[in-house]
Formats: sequence, C-alpha cells, structure tokens
Amino acid sequence: MTTHSESLDELKGALAADLGRLAPEVSSEEVRRALAFAEQAHTGQVRASGAPYVTHPIEVTRIVLDLLRRRADNEIVAAALLHDVLEDNAEIKLERLESEFGPVVARLVDGVTKIGGLPAMEEEAEQVENFRKMLLSMAQDIRVILIKLADRLHNMRTLEFLPEPDRRKRIARETKEIYAPLAHRLGIARVRWELEDIALKQLDPEAYRMIASLVSQKRKEREDAIEEVRLPLVERLKEEEIPAEVTGRPKNFSSIWEKMQRQNAPFREIYDLLGLRVITETTRDCYRVLGAVHDLFIPVQDRFKDYIATPKSNMYQSLHTTVMTPGNRMVEIQIRTRAMHLTSEIGIAAHYRYKEGGRKDDELEQKLGELMERRSVEVDAGEEDPREFLDILKISLYQEEVFVFTPVGELKRLPRGSTPIDFAYAVHSQVGNHCVGARVNNRLVPLRYELQNGDRVEILTNPTATPNQDWLALAKSGRARSKIRQWLKEQRFDMSVGLGREMIERELKRRRKKVPGEAILDDCAQGLGFTDAMAMLASIGQGETSPVTVAGRLYPEAPSPASIVPAKIRDLTRPPVRGIRIQGVGNLMIQVAHCCDPVPGDPIVGLVTRGRGVSIHQRSCRNILDGKVERDRLLDVQWDIHGEPVFGVRLEIFGDDRQNLLADVSMAISKSGTNIREGSMQSVERQAQGHFVVEVRNRRQLNEVIRAIRSVRGVIRVERRNEGAEGELPQEDR
Repeated sequence: MTTHSESLDELKGALAADLGRLAPEVSSEEVRRALAFAEQAHTGQVRASGAPYVTHPIEVTRIVLDLLRRRADNEIVAAALLHDVLEDNAEIKLERLESEFGPVVARLVDGVTKIGGLPAMEEEAEQVENFRKMLLSMAQDIRVILIKLADRLHNMRTLEFLPEPDRRKRIARETKEIYAPLAHRLGIARVRWELEDIALKQLDPEAYRMIASLVSQKRKEREDAIEEVRLPLVERLKEEEIPAEVTGRPKNFSSIWEKMQRQNAPFREIYDLLGLRVITETTRDCYRVLGAVHDLFIPVQDRFKDYIATPKSNMYQSLHTTVMTPGNRMVEIQIRTRAMHLTSEIGIAAHYRYKEGGRKDDELEQKLGELMERRSVEVDAGEEDPREFLDILKISLYQEEVFVFTPVGELKRLPRGSTPIDFAYAVHSQVGNHCVGARVNNRLVPLRYELQNGDRVEILTNPTATPNQDWLALAKSGRARSKIRQWLKEQRFDMSVGLGREMIERELKRRRKKVPGEAILDDCAQGLGFTDAMAMLASIGQGETSPVTVAGRLYPEAPSPASIVPAKIRDLTRPPVRGIRIQGVGNLMIQVAHCCDPVPGDPIVGLVTRGRGVSIHQRSCRNILDGKVERDRLLDVQWDIHGEPVFGVRLEIFGDDRQNLLADVSMAISKSGTNIREGSMQSVERQAQGHFVVEVRNRRQLNEVIRAIRSVRGVIRVERRNEGAEGELPQEDR
C-alpha cells in the first residue's frame, strides 16, 4: 500500500522488484512502455490521498502479480497498468490502445472500463447493470475480473482518504455485498478477508474496534492454547514420518463479528477462534494426518468435513475436523496439501493459465463451473425490479454448500438450506416447473424439507403441475428463484397480452375497424415506445395504456376543417425532432444524437445540451457511459411516434473480398424496402469492409435489413454503429 512517505520512484522500484521475483517471464520492455503510457495519461491527476494518480494502477498491478505469481503474462500486467486510462482521459481512445499494445490488452482494459457507471435513473438499476457487465466480462476473459478485484482492493485500502462519509459507506456496502462474495466464489480468500475487514471498519467502526481489542487482549491466551495442541501433534507426525507444517490459523475480524451476531454468542464462545492448519505433501498424507489427529484428541461429532473428496464449487479442498483438547477447548484443524493451500488462498488464480493466441483455457473454465457461464445468474436482462437481480446475485455468490445426489449417484452442489425445489431446478428447469414432491433416501418428504449432506433425492413430477408464488419462500438457490420468477412473470405477461388483445379488439369493433396484422401492430408499438406488439398489448391488459390511444394511433381520424389552421401553426412551432415524450420537462428542442443514431424501439435517454435543447441517445451509447456526463443532465424519455418518419442508421459490414459484393448488399437492402442514404465498400487486408447509412422507421425494420444483409453470400458479420464508436461526446452535446 502506498504511503505519503513512499515516493513514486520508490513505488516504481517496488514494482520492478515484484516483477523480478514474481514474474520474471514478463517482458520488462512491455511493462516499461505501459507504465510510461499510464504516467502520461494520468499527468496532473491525483488521488484523494494526495498521491499521484498513477500510483493506483501501479499498486493494482502489484496485487495482480502477488495473486498470479509466476502465472502472470504480458497482457494482464500491461492491462493492469492501463486499466484506468480510457475512463480518466477522454483523449485516449480504444483504437489507440489497440495500436499501441495489441487487441488483447485493449480488450482487457475495455472490459474493466465497462464495469463502470451506467448513468441510470436509480442507483440500484446502475448497480445491477454494472454487475451484469462484470459477469459477462468474466465469462469472456477471467483476467478482467482479476484486475477489477485488485482495483477494488486497492481502492478499499485507501478508502479512508475519501472525505464524504456517505460515499465511503456506499462503497464499503457494495464491497461487502458483491465484491467480497465474488472473491469468495472465485476462491480468493486472501482478497475476500481483507475486503470484508475494511468494509466492517467503515460500516461499523465500533464493532471493528471491539473485535480488534478483544483479539489483541486474548492473543497470548489463544496462542498458549494452540501450542498445547500443536506441539504434541508435531511430535506425533515426526514419529509417523509424515512431512508437514503445523501452524496457527488466523481468523479475520469480519467473520468473528458475523459469527457472534449469527450465534448470539460472546467472543469467548466462538470456538473456531482456536484453529490449526496442517500443510503436507500429498492427498494420502492428508488422511494419515487426520488419523493421527483423531488418535491424539477426541473428535467432535458432526464437525468433520471432507472437502478433498467433494471440493467446494470455488475449488477449495481441505479436511476439516474439530477436536476436544485436554483443557475442554474445541479446536478446528484444517489439513491440506501445498497445492490445495495455494488454491485456498488465491483460488482461480492458482489454476490460471492463458494459452497463447488468446484462446481460453478449457481446464480453467471447467474448474470455474457455472460461475464462468453466462447463465451464472439466470435473470432476464430486462428485469423490472433491480432488487430481485441483486438478491439472486448475492445468493448465487455467497452461500455455504450442501452436497446431495441424484438417484443414479450424480453429485449436485446447492446452497445450504436448499429444498427439493432447488434440487429439481438444478436437474432441469422443466423438472422444476412440474415438480409435485420428492423422495429423499427413499422416504417421501414435503417440498419445504431442508436437504442434508449425502441425501439421495428423487423428484416426483406431473405434466400439469406448475410453480406458484409460495415456492419463492422455499427456494434458496439463485437458479431456482430466477426460474420461478421467470415462469410467474411469463404467465402474468401471457394473461395480460390476452386481455389486452381482447380490449383492443373491442375498441376497434366499436369503431367498425379490423385488427391489423402483426407487422402494423409492431410498428404502432414501437411508435409508442414499446419493443413490440406483445409488450404493447400487455401494457393495455395491465391498465397502463389506453386501448383508445392505440386505436387512435392505428386508425387516425381525419382532422375537422376547424382544426386545420391551428394544426399548421403547431407544425411551425414544433421542435426539430418530433416523436419523443419527455417526463417532467417541456418546451425544449429535441434532436437525435448522431453518435449512436437511436431509432424507435431502442431504449433511449435524453441529454440536456449546452444551449441546444435535448439530445436523444441510446442508453448503451458509450458517449454517456462511465461518468462522461453529469447525471443531472440526463432525462427520462420515451418514443411517441406519429406518422412514419425515417431515421438514419449506420451499418458496418465485414465479409470476403469478392466481386459484386457491394452490388449484392445494395440489392438486398433495396429488396427489404429500405432506402440507402450512403454506401461504400473497400478492401482492408484482403477482407471487404463496407459502410452504409440506411433509412428505417423503427427497430423492427432495421432488424429486417440486417437479416437481409447477412443472407448475402460472403457477408461474415453486420454491426450497427450504435455505441458511440468514436468514444467522444459530440461538440454540440457538451
């Protein structure tokens, strides 16, 4: 950790020493270039502590090196040094990073940068989006999350320098609820413990001081008690010629405090404050040590756990046993090999190997299991209640486990406290949806039964059975709760769609009009700000949208002669762009931002510009992400399209460099009924790269155009330039 007395030159020297000791294979020239680039990018910037800002990426790099040891590579070290340059220097673009340091480093830095601040209307929604990005980045390259955890750890170490108490507590709470559990799930205990202790110090300083004082006061007594167990065990292991190191096991302050709260017990009754750790050479030696321990001391019933035979999902392996010592004290002893100990300290970092050429390590992915998969937190990306997502995320990341078996002996890991409902969804979502009961160890049990280690579970199903709201109180796993919510939401949605369709049919029948086809309904829906016709009908069925409004949009009534003149006057005084409804603000000019070219159907946000009214951006536009604009300049807006205005959208097309590709793409666009405003194609490194601007009415038509282009022979991919690829806020929006 950097101190005021530690100069930047001294910190650079410490980094060089760490590289020589922990990562001798990393190119010193690459590190020098990345460090010089970071220094230049952060020139004039300082931390809240007063230290030059570049000290932060240096410290983050040192943490990454300490985690990976001799497994570090050039890319992760360079990315750690550069991880803040895109966010903190608007002049530096991703393309420049890629040209200077290559596509892998640029991708890693971009991944860390994207786990930043989406300017959402609510803090919880912002937090949800950040963690969705984090899980997606982790699924693409685990190095992103290693850098992000190192970044959070150093920020927590320097949290005391932030002057605002509320901000310190918000960061500490987020760390306790998400980042520390994530480190736990990845098996990085060393980082998890430090994050938890610093968070406790900020959130409950009185409890932290009390635990620190008690630990200090009782240290001599605790050390003496541990020695009474350690010395005879060391002698016995020598007699049996089992190579091993026997040491005391530290306990972090946060876990002591949480156990006191959970058990409603005083400090002196927290039995596993007394702990020993035995580190040996082989798995066979672990079980030999266990025999020696149980021969010397009386084992406590139900306090033995074999995590070697059944590792935790974060790859943790160890034997745990609690014994009663001659002084009637309970001591927990952990027994593991050196390799297991390394994994227990740094988790996935102990298994990290990234193959040349950017290919993922299949063995590492297998070790990560569900956490590396995009379905690790299975929740709809459009989840209406961000608190539900955060609840599921916390459950998924941070629960002790229970090990149970299918009837054919397949092992399933579930959160402790899980019920047959959780097991059913762990087998398959359809098994869960049609679950009616369960047999555990050949005995019928109710669905509220709490599964125990070693249970053999058989799920009873019925094709007509369906989930109900009460199941949410019984389910403990994130997967089960997410699947139940998803089913209930779909059922409510389907019912609302059916009701909405009936209501619009009645209204149109009253007007002697026919219900139009789905394509026209989709256009109408997107004109009103919905993604499609189903969403609009559901809104009608839920009473949020009037069928009269929709019917009037589908079949506009001819204006009366008396209204023609006022209508012309209104047309002359309207702002440049119509079709946007602004919540709570009126009389503003509106214009569509050309950096992302939103079209009806895209989620949008309004940006109050400097004297030019409101600029409409896609919510995913990079020019408004990551704190590039002040949050109070953002407005909640919705589409409200009248008539059939067209919007220009830029498309990038990549494919094989062949004759007539430009003509074939142009023909495909024209056949879809879409006008081409601009179109060009050029050869880049023996690949064709095209740029088109097309005019569309809404997102549905845009999707049709993209599908038509993709069907052209030789087209490899089509990208919409919709995230501010230039990475710079247009001058008129500043």
